[in-house]
Amino acid sequence: MTAQDMKHRILETADAMIRNRGYNGVSFREIADAVGVKSASVHYHFPTKGALGAAVARRYTATFMAALGPVEEAPKSATAAQDRLHALTRASLVEENLMCLCGMLGAEIADLPPEVVAETRRFFEETIGWLIGAFEQSDWAASASARRTLALGTLATSEGALILARTLGDVSVFDNIDLPRPQ
Repeated sequence: MTAQDMKHRILETADAMIRNRGYNGVSFREIADAVGVKSASVHYHFPTKGALGAAVARRYTATFMAALGPVEEAPKSATAAQDRLHALTRASLVEENLMCLCGMLGAEIADLPPEVVAETRRFFEETIGWLIGAFEQSDWAASASARRTLALGTLATSEGALILARTLGDVSVFDNIDLPRPQ
């Protein structure tokens, strides 16, 4: 296995563990055991847990934003843009029974290393920015303040629906929560 393959496997394993148990519920030793290497191999690629957490969050943000697609290609309907984000959030629950990585990290924000905090915030800022950009080019005529408020409400509702559905073990909970819609 190449060094790049090893790094990829470590990131994937850490991602799944954090999305399942949270940042503070994961150790280098557990990651190493799951990958099938010594803990020193994880430290070789990521000298600190903060460096690993930041790399996982950075990778997750890039993947999430790529799945949303360029804002210039967002649906021209504000509600369709909301639905795209909501469906992407739902996919982590349905396909993997996992939380949004940055939602999990956000719940632990007070106890995270600064580099992980920065990457977690970047995920939310980029996602909110994508929604605002989608609303700006959509069929919804609204003020900048109203677009930001709706973006925040959309993301908060999707993240909250994910928490409730996973906690209750029932995807229909996610499906029955209504997003705030443009007025």
